[in-house]
Amino acid sequence: MMAKEWRNRSQNDTNAQIITTDSGRIYKPRNLLNAISEVQQFYVIESKGQNIPSEFLTLERTIDFFRIGITSGFHEGFAFVFMFPIFHFYLFPFVFPKNDLVSQILFGSVPYLVLIVNTAMCSYISRYYVGNITRKAINSLLLGRAMSLLVKAFLLYVVYLMIFRLSTPENIWKLASQFESRAEKIYYGYFEIKPHLMPVATKSAILMMVAAVLPYGSAFALDYWHRYQIKRNAKVISA
Repeated sequence: MMAKEWRNRSQNDTNAQIITTDSGRIYKPRNLLNAISEVQQFYVIESKGQNIPSEFLTLERTIDFFRIGITSGFHEGFAFVFMFPIFHFYLFPFVFPKNDLVSQILFGSVPYLVLIVNTAMCSYISRYYVGNITRKAINSLLLGRAMSLLVKAFLLYVVYLMIFRLSTPENIWKLASQFESRAEKIYYGYFEIKPHLMPVATKSAILMMVAAVLPYGSAFALDYWHRYQIKRNAKVISA
C-alpha cells in the first residue's frame, strides 16, 4: 500500500526530475509552427513548477529558433516584394479601378496575409513567457524574426526610393521604347503609377516594422504583468 502511494506521488509530483528517454536524438523544429509547439511543451513543464536546467536548450537549439525566426521574416518579406507591385501597381489601377471600399479592403489585405498570420502566431506565444527555457526559446525566435523584418523594411524602402528618383522621363522612355508599339502606353501608364510608389513603400515598411516589434512588445507586456502579479501576491501574503 505504501509502495503504491509512493509511486502515485512520484508521478504527480511537479518537482520531479525531468528524464529524457530518447537520448542522442534531438528533433529540430523545421518551421514556425514546430517552434511554437516546442515552446508549448516547455511551458507545460515550467508552468507546473518543474525546474529545467538551463543547459537543456543547447546553443544549437537556440540557433535553430533564431534561424526559424529569420526564415519566417524572410518569407514574409519575399511575399511583399512580389505581391505588392502586382496588387498596388497593376490590379488596382488597371484591372479593378472602380472597386468599392469593401472590395478594396479585401483585395488590399491579400499581400499582408502571411505577415498578419505569422505576427498573430508570434504574439500568441508571448502568453507562454513563464520560465527560463521558454524565455530563451521565445527571445531567440522573435529576435531572428525582428532582425529579418527590420532589414527587409529598410531595403524595401531604399529600393522604392531609388526607383522613384531614377524614374525620370528620359529613363522611362528608354525603357518603354524597348516595347515598340506599346511604348507610349507603358510610358504614360508608369507615370500614373509613380505618385503611388513612395506612399506604398512607406506603408509597407511601417507594417513590417510593426510586425517585427509587436510580438516582442506583447511578450514584454505580458511578462511584466505576470511579474507584477507575483510581487503583488507576495506583498499580500507577507502582510
